[in-house]
Amino acid sequence: MKRIKHTLILSVLIALVGASYWYYKQTQQINPEDLYRLDEVTQGHIEQTVSANGTLNPVSLISVGTQVSGIVKKMYVDFNDVVKKDQVLMELDSRLFNAQIAQSQGNVRNNEAAVELAIANEKRMRQLYAQEYVSRQELDTAVQVLKSARAQLETARGALARDVTNLNLSIIRSPVAGVVVNRVVDVGQTVAASFQTPTLIQIAQDLSKMQIDTSFAEADIGKIKEGQRVNFNVDAFPDRSFEGVVKQLRLNSTNTSNVVTYNVVVSVDNQDLTLLPGMTAYVNIIVDRARHALLVPNAALRYKPKLADIVSKQPLPREGDGDGKRAWRRHEGKGERRGVPAAGSTTGTIYVLRAGKPVMVRVYAGITDGRSTAVTGNGLAAGDKVIVGELQSDNSANNRPGNNNGPRGPRMF
Repeated sequence: MKRIKHTLILSVLIALVGASYWYYKQTQQINPEDLYRLDEVTQGHIEQTVSANGTLNPVSLISVGTQVSGIVKKMYVDFNDVVKKDQVLMELDSRLFNAQIAQSQGNVRNNEAAVELAIANEKRMRQLYAQEYVSRQELDTAVQVLKSARAQLETARGALARDVTNLNLSIIRSPVAGVVVNRVVDVGQTVAASFQTPTLIQIAQDLSKMQIDTSFAEADIGKIKEGQRVNFNVDAFPDRSFEGVVKQLRLNSTNTSNVVTYNVVVSVDNQDLTLLPGMTAYVNIIVDRARHALLVPNAALRYKPKLADIVSKQPLPREGDGDGKRAWRRHEGKGERRGVPAAGSTTGTIYVLRAGKPVMVRVYAGITDGRSTAVTGNGLAAGDKVIVGELQSDNSANNRPGNNNGPRGPRMF
């Protein structure tokens, strides 16, 4: 009887120990959400862009200068003034030009008198020569004097026309209709026209049409084509996005510190005159896009778990599979794709959490927007949980269930 009692007590103790161990294992079980940082595979549209900074400029910026030197006497316009074509902008001091005109007029009158005298002498010599009172040489001399007097008269008249033109040029007029965006001189300032015409005023012909002058590296220039859509922002309106179109890729390259760049001109519609000349634009040119593609975070393509965690591997999709390379198709005339590009795509691996452990899935990686990448892979679907990182340190991996090298639980007895 006593032996049966001892056996019963021992059985109860063994059952208690087993229940305690089972409870401990259950309470110490670590959820996958506590081990890994997870994200979801999504399906949607993605756009790949290349970026650069540029400056907003008017499409047509006219620099108004002067062909004559002088002192600015009057100013008729200022910054932001709207001007019409041939409107007077400023006047230079005209006293020197008037004096030159008076001098040239005197030269013209003097040469006119010389021509009249030469004509009379030539006529007289012809009469005397007919009567044989003078020689042929004297007649020829009179003819030559008349021609010389007429040439000097033409020279004097040309000088007078030049001086009148200079007087007219001292009145600076607008060559186009537009808005004054810059005024360099003030009243009383002396401007000197030498080999290079000085800039006095700058006029933007039409601020409703502007352009962005920006430079892209040679690594990106092959992806840029005329007509591509452009998104850009400016510091003045940080919460607003603007649009433009690639207008021109200029062939002249610039080499700065062994970095080759090309100027890309972006056409911008500015009907509301919100954008101003000189603003810095942060340009993003859309070079490719995909529709209805499976998207994974870029961190998922960089994540590499311990080999012991991999329970299975998924092969790359075959060439003929619906989810393979042929799943990417370019829509004619739309420049859009589905899936992953057949040309230029790269292979990669992501780890999908299945049955509590990461499963390696090999994929074809396509375009990226810097945050997500379009991929295709066998068995991959929207909503799958992909691993983008680990929440615990490497040492904490020893605490995972089933690892006999980790610290043991508390002793029951």
